[in-house]
Amino acid sequence: MDLELEGKVVIVTGASEGIGLACARAFLKEGARVAIVGRTQSKLDEAKAELNAGDALLTIAADMKQAQAAAEMADQVRAHFGEIDILVNSAGAAKRYAPATLKAQDWRDAMDAKYFTTINAIEAVIHRMVEQRKGVIVNVIGMGGKVASPVHMPGGAANAALMLATAGLANAWGSHGVRVNAVNPGGTATGRVLGRLQIEAQDTGKSIDELRRNAESAIPLQRYGQPEEVADAVLFLASARASYVTGAILSMDGGLNPLI
Repeated sequence: MDLELEGKVVIVTGASEGIGLACARAFLKEGARVAIVGRTQSKLDEAKAELNAGDALLTIAADMKQAQAAAEMADQVRAHFGEIDILVNSAGAAKRYAPATLKAQDWRDAMDAKYFTTINAIEAVIHRMVEQRKGVIVNVIGMGGKVASPVHMPGGAANAALMLATAGLANAWGSHGVRVNAVNPGGTATGRVLGRLQIEAQDTGKSIDELRRNAESAIPLQRYGQPEEVADAVLFLASARASYVTGAILSMDGGLNPLI
C-alpha cells in the first residue's frame, strides 16, 4: 500500500523516545523528511544516532509548553525543509497524584504538560496549513481522557480537552483541506510505563514481571501495545489512504475499555 508520504515534511514532538521516536522512525522509512522535537538535546542526539537518517532528519530542542518556542520551532523546520505537511503531537505527560494530595496548581500543571504542549504546536502550524489548503495533524493523547482514574484526574482532564480540540479543529478547518485526528493509546510498552511498574514493584514488594503479567492479563489482547503499533496507526491517519478521515479519535487499548 502506497501511503504517499515520500518527501513529506513531518514534525514529531516528544520524539526522543517511546511512541514519538517510533513515529519518527516509521515516517523516515516511508521516505518523509522528519523534524524530531524534544526538550533535551542529549536525548535528541541519542535518537538521531539511533535513527541514522542523514539529511532527512532534523533535531530541534524546544519546550512546547512555551508558545513562542513552538512558533520558533516551526519556523526552523520551514527554513530547513520547506512548508510543513504533517504534525504529530506526541509530547507531554502529566504527573499522577493520589486524590487526597491534589492541589489547584496540579490541575494547571497538567494542562501545561499535556494540553498546551499540543495546542502550542498546533497553533504554530495550522494557520499556514489553512492558507495552503492542505495539511494533517495527528494528536497522540491517551485513554485517560475517556476513562477516569482516581490517580490521573488532572492528566485525564487535559486529555479529554485535547479530544474536544481535535474534533473541533477538524470541523472548523476541514473545508480548507486540513485534517485533524487523534490516537488514544492505552498501556504501551514504553519507558514511562515500565518505570511506573518499577515504582509499583518497590512499593508492593512484587516483581516487575508479576506486576506486568497481572496488568496484561486484564487486557483482552493479553499484552501491552508496542510503540510501533501506535506509530502504524499514526502513519495511516497522516497518509493519503486516510484522506476522508478527520475528527476521528482512535482507541488503542487492546480492548480493555469497551466504549462506543
